[in-house]
Amino acid sequence: MGNYSWLLPVQASDFAPAIDKGLWIIHAAMGLIFVLWGIFFIYLLVRYRARDGHKAERDHLPLAVSLAPDLAVLLFEILLVVIYAVPSWRKMKVDVPPAEGSYQVEVAAEQFNWNVRYPGPDGKFGAGKAALVDFTNPFGIDPSDAAGIDDVVTVNELRFPLDERVLVRLTSKDVIHSFFIPEFRVKQDAVPGLAIPVWFTPTRAGDYEITCAQLCGVGHAIMRADVKVEPRAALDAWLLSKKTATLAAAPKPAVEQW
Repeated sequence: MGNYSWLLPVQASDFAPAIDKGLWIIHAAMGLIFVLWGIFFIYLLVRYRARDGHKAERDHLPLAVSLAPDLAVLLFEILLVVIYAVPSWRKMKVDVPPAEGSYQVEVAAEQFNWNVRYPGPDGKFGAGKAALVDFTNPFGIDPSDAAGIDDVVTVNELRFPLDERVLVRLTSKDVIHSFFIPEFRVKQDAVPGLAIPVWFTPTRAGDYEITCAQLCGVGHAIMRADVKVEPRAALDAWLLSKKTATLAAAPKPAVEQW
C-alpha cells in the first residue's frame, strides 16, 4: 500500500512523470474552463435578466464575443494534442527501441495467469513451436534448440533491472487481456495472434503488481502478478538460482516449469 495515496501512485518508470504531467494539465485546464464558463453564464444571467420595467432581453451577443470561449478551448485542445499528446504517444507507443541494449522479457497472458520467459545469460530466447505449447510449457520451447537451454520460465512473477530499458514482448494464448502496472503508467492490451512490444525503464526499486485491465472471464479479478524492480546483480543472482533449481529437478529439459 506504500505505492498508493489519495493522489496518483508513485512514479516508478521513466514514462510516469510525462503521463502525470498530462493528467495534471488536463485537470487544471478543465477546472479553469469550468470556472470561466461559470463566470460567463452568471454574467449573462445578470446582464440580460428580467427586472422592473424590463423584460428579459433576448438579443444575441456579437458573433465574435459568442464564439470567443469556444475558439479559446479549441485552440488549447489543438496545442495540447500537437505539443504534448502526439510526441508523448510516439515516444511510448511508436518508437520501438532496439532489442540490442534492452533487457528482454516475453510475457504470455492466459486465463488467468501471466507466463514470463527470461532469455538467460546468453541473451537469446530459444525457438518455440505451437505444437509444444501445453500447461507445463506455455511458450512451446523446443528442447532441441541450444539457445533455449538457459531460458527461465515463471508464472505470475516478473523481475526487472533498475534503471535499465526493458523491452517486453507481449502476447496472449486465448482472449484479450491487458498488461497494466499503475506505478509505471504502462498499459497495453495483449491480443491473441499478435506479439506487441512494450518498453519502459524502471526508475524506482521495490515491489509492484501487474493487473489485468481487460475483462477476460470469470477469473479476471484474480489475474495478477508480482513485479519486483532490483539492481541488475540481484536480478542475475535470482535467475541463476532459478536455473540451478531447474537443472537439479530436471536435467534434461533445462527449462524451469511451474
